Amino acid sequence: MSLLPGGKTKWSNIDLVLLLVLVLAVALLAFRIDEKLVYRWNWAAIPQYFFYLDDATGRYVPNLLVQGLLTTIRLSIWSLLLALPLGIVIGLLRISKHLFNRLVGGSFVALFRNLPPLVLIFIGYYFISDQILPQLGLPDLARQLPDSGQSLLRLVLAPIDQLEAFLAAIMTMALLEGAYIAEIVRAGLQAVARGQWEAGAALGLKRWQILRQIIFPQALRPMVPPLAGQFISTIKDSAIVSVISIQELTFQGMELMSATYLTFEIWICIAVLYFLLTFGCSLLARRLEQQLAVR
Repeated sequence: MSLLPGGKTKWSNIDLVLLLVLVLAVALLAFRIDEKLVYRWNWAAIPQYFFYLDDATGRYVPNLLVQGLLTTIRLSIWSLLLALPLGIVIGLLRISKHLFNRLVGGSFVALFRNLPPLVLIFIGYYFISDQILPQLGLPDLARQLPDSGQSLLRLVLAPIDQLEAFLAAIMTMALLEGAYIAEIVRAGLQAVARGQWEAGAALGLKRWQILRQIIFPQALRPMVPPLAGQFISTIKDSAIVSVISIQELTFQGMELMSATYLTFEIWICIAVLYFLLTFGCSLLARRLEQQLAVR
């Protein structure tokens, strides 16, 4: 496929053949599911798991799939908001002139990048959720909030009975993703020519001034694509917290599948929701990258 003047696309013979092969593969897969597995499709039952009619209010309210999607979005956003400053700090430690700082940053990255995420989730859940958060008394403080405050807490975080597990999942995800962001920041800063540091020093600027005014603006543009990819990875990695009963999209899918046995319909819907979420993020990242390129 090639671009023509005016932004139009021209399909080559190879593109058409590949598209035909893809269509045939999908048709063959659907045929085998329908004929070999003797599977009875029931798509008519799926819409009610997105929204249902509340008899008390007469309005449609989110059901399990939409609730799970919203929980996934909240979990991903909070994890990234914590992971981004953490990754920047660790990335700066990785390029520090002091050996101790480099050892701290390198140890953090080596620890969290070389442990399986599932192990980290269980460690974070049993340590943070069971040992640290109960000492802070967060659920008791949340229960003392007025109804409006509790509603806001459910909207931005989680219900009170799930608050400790949700916070533990956020912190663990932030540590995990922060290690990868740190390497992105380190690589971006080290990609700037050494002469930029020397030029800033010749102007009499201090190291943090050189970093803030000269190095970081130049390093930001090449860091945008991998940072966007890491955010998309955070959304996909959030599915792993279903093992500690965080009611995100994958957890809700497993619950629905166990209750309804609509295996293919439910997991196809979940796959589409994940795709729409991550693909939308990739489009936003591409737009941001184009704006940075223009500037």
